[in-house]
Amino acid sequence: MVNIVFEAHSTSIDNETHLSSGHYDVALSMLGQQQSRDLGQRYKEDHFDAIFCSDLKRSYRTAEIAFGSLYQIIRDPRLRECDYGDFTRKPSSIVEHERANRISEPFPNGESYEQTSERMKNFLEELKEGYDDKRVIIIGHRATQYGLEHWINGVSLKEAVTAPWKWQPGWTYELTDLHE
Repeated sequence: MVNIVFEAHSTSIDNETHLSSGHYDVALSMLGQQQSRDLGQRYKEDHFDAIFCSDLKRSYRTAEIAFGSLYQIIRDPRLRECDYGDFTRKPSSIVEHERANRISEPFPNGESYEQTSERMKNFLEELKEGYDDKRVIIIGHRATQYGLEHWINGVSLKEAVTAPWKWQPGWTYELTDLHE
C-alpha cells in the first residue's frame, strides 16, 4: 500500500484573475508563495519518501517553496491539469460550465477527462510498484485529484468532475488496487 497525501498547488496569478490555466505555465501569486510556505509548516513534523508534482510551474514551485531540499521532488507531466485547448485562459466560469461536457469528448484542441484519468492511471501503477509501504505527497491540480478519486476511491469520473470542489489542507489516499 502507498500512503498518499494530495495537495492542490498554491494560488497562481490566473487563479486570482479567475482564468483557467490548463497547460499554460503560469506562476504562483504572492498569496500562492505564502500558501506554499504554510504548506511546508503544516507538514514540518511529518516524513515523506518523495514529493511528486506536475511539471507546471505552479505545481513544482509549490513543492520547492514548501519543502526545499528536504525531500526528493519529482516532476511528472502525467500529473498536469487537463489541457483545455481553445478554452485555455478563458474565464473559469466558462470552463466550469464546460467540464461535464468534456468527460469523454476533449476540449477543442485539448483533451478529455478520460484522457487525464488515463495519465493518472499510468502514474499510479508505477507509484504502486516503486513506492509500496511508502508515504508520498502529490502536489497537483484538479484533474490530478479527479484521477485519484476515480482510480483509488472508485468514484465515477463524471461524479468526480462535476462534484463541487473546495480547497482543504490535504486529502489522504491509500493506494492498494486500482478500481476499473
